[in-house]
Amino acid sequence: MRHLKAGRRLGRTSAHRQALTRNLATALFENGRIETTEAKAKEVRRWAEKLVTTAKVDDVHHRRQVARQISREEVAAKLFNQYADQFRDRPGGYTRIVAKGPRPGDGAPVVILELVD
Repeated sequence: MRHLKAGRRLGRTSAHRQALTRNLATALFENGRIETTEAKAKEVRRWAEKLVTTAKVDDVHHRRQVARQISREEVAAKLFNQYADQFRDRPGGYTRIVAKGPRPGDGAPVVILELVD
């Protein structure tokens, strides 16, 4: 039984899963939208929502917390300068998942994860 074990394992080790999630979150904030599988998108959405909420308060502590998750400085700055201001009055729900269809190779459900305008 998996009581109190949140998150998807995605068939990876914990270090690989953490690196994957950080890279996908960085790509999401850099480009505004990413195309990935449904399971990965649902997992990255959890992280991205928390990062935007953290970035709404602009101080050193919150910048360091975001810097632990976002690997590139310019993307973290974009998160604080652009997205934090854009979502200032929004209480949550910063991302949207749009189904795209099955992937041709293995039939995995592909979705688009994007930031809400």
